[in-house]
Amino acid sequence: MTTHAPAAPGRSLPRLPGPAWFQEYGVYAAVAALLLFNAFFTEHFLTADNLRTQLIQVAPVVIVALGMALVIGTEGVDLSVGSAMALAAAVLPLYLGYGLVPALLIALLAGAVVGAVNGTLVSVVGLQPIVATLALFVGGRGIALVMADGQLKQIANPDLLALGTGSFLGIPLVVLIAGVLALAVAFLVHRTTFGRQVVAIGGNRPAAALAGLPVKRVLTGVYILCGVLAALAGILATARLTASDPSSLGNLMELSAITAVVVGGTPLSGGSIRVLGTVAGALLMQLLRATLVKHDLPDSTAQIAQAAIIIVAVYVARERRSR
Repeated sequence: MTTHAPAAPGRSLPRLPGPAWFQEYGVYAAVAALLLFNAFFTEHFLTADNLRTQLIQVAPVVIVALGMALVIGTEGVDLSVGSAMALAAAVLPLYLGYGLVPALLIALLAGAVVGAVNGTLVSVVGLQPIVATLALFVGGRGIALVMADGQLKQIANPDLLALGTGSFLGIPLVVLIAGVLALAVAFLVHRTTFGRQVVAIGGNRPAAALAGLPVKRVLTGVYILCGVLAALAGILATARLTASDPSSLGNLMELSAITAVVVGGTPLSGGSIRVLGTVAGALLMQLLRATLVKHDLPDSTAQIAQAAIIIVAVYVARERRSR
């Protein structure tokens, strides 16, 4: 007869991290692990020039993802961010003749209009966010192509181009702008009444309405912010590329932004916004793609790896919520 001796008191096996740990810190651990892998196995990856290039490339994604995080925090989603980028790019060359500042303001206004339409359809008309934003996902780019006559237009304004290629104290301006915006959004979420209302509405919209929160106004404001941030990303991308290209600018940006937000730990069910996690999520996707490219793997491999990471992130969030 076989007997099992009881475990000695105080000598139990260490517990593995659970879903809560992975949702809270998993993205940071993944970024650190990827950097460590590249330090040992990827030649010339951790050089100043390469890291600078990666940060410049990921900056527009971070800016769009910050707006997307606010929207997802309300249990919504915005599929039109790529079209908002294209609209901003199409507007810029039309108004640069009136000066840089008016052109920038009008381009940002175009993003605000896209956000206002989305917010009105969601908060006033009562459409599901995925349906409401689908209209401008399709139509917004069409409007941009009409405004640009379907053509790529070169940008020669040196002040505008400086936004995409310039630097301050050695830091590329696009990276600096993305960093400042991340701090601003974090302050908005954690230190302002508006931010707390966004989280409360995402957590339980009926309860927020019963508590007297201005649900419609907050929802509309969130979508406007998302549209403005997308337009800004379109401006910076246009400045970096030195050309306005509404046909391709912002393509699949909505998927990149949603991926960064979800991988960063913000649940699709709303009620929570992780700003730093969103930045880390975007960085993780960029580093993963760059790592695979450095090892001569096709871009399709990066897409498969990103899909696997998304599935893991959603699974972890679901497990944590079910507990």
